[in-house]
Amino acid sequence: MLPFQERLERDGFVLLPGIFSPQEICDLGARLLDDLQSHPGPTVLKSRDRIYGSRNLLVACPWLIEWPQKPLLQRVLIETLGPDAGLVRGLFFDKPPDRSWSLPWHRDRTIAVADNRLTSQHFQHPTIKAGIAHYEASDRQLQQMLTLRIHLDPMTHENGPLSVIPGSHRLDRSQEQPPQTLSAEAGDVLAMRPLLSHASSMSREGTTAHRRIVHLEFAANAILPDGVQWKDFLPVRTPAVEKTR
Repeated sequence: MLPFQERLERDGFVLLPGIFSPQEICDLGARLLDDLQSHPGPTVLKSRDRIYGSRNLLVACPWLIEWPQKPLLQRVLIETLGPDAGLVRGLFFDKPPDRSWSLPWHRDRTIAVADNRLTSQHFQHPTIKAGIAHYEASDRQLQQMLTLRIHLDPMTHENGPLSVIPGSHRLDRSQEQPPQTLSAEAGDVLAMRPLLSHASSMSREGTTAHRRIVHLEFAANAILPDGVQWKDFLPVRTPAVEKTR
């Protein structure tokens, strides 16, 4: 099997199995939902008094920076993005069996920023999502980012799994491979480039399975062009790790 970095460069994604134990995943899910339940405001998305998502997870759960500091994930982030990498946005979503949804093929092009009213040649299409300013970032900026998706539940053919087009992050149709539908176990982590084209299908009728994902976006450093600032930037490397270098 190719090393992680070679697979990421070729395909735009790598599935990392068994990063979190069943107990860790249980604890993460319970703590996350408790914090979201007690957090007011538009960052928490509810339906029928049940939480199904959050567009600004870090405001309610800043402790999530602890999770990428697992040795393997920290190594992946630093080897991919460099020593100044930081967590810049967190999302949570659930695909409940009775409220399923799908997404067409797309790329993750938006980033959360402190102010999207600035004049910029590198960012465009300002929007407000859940009260948070966003821009559509340039391809160059997005190529300096990596997403880690922590699976809180198994992802199977029943609960609307993720499909990807390997190689599509290169933005060269000649480099693309046929679409691939992914599966994962609870505790697995999917590392993917934001420019990877991906889609999500509806859950199958009659399933009882949820599909909960913690989606964490990382950037190579805290600096953005044209005076634009990240909404959040939490460094991946801790002082304790720095001392051991």
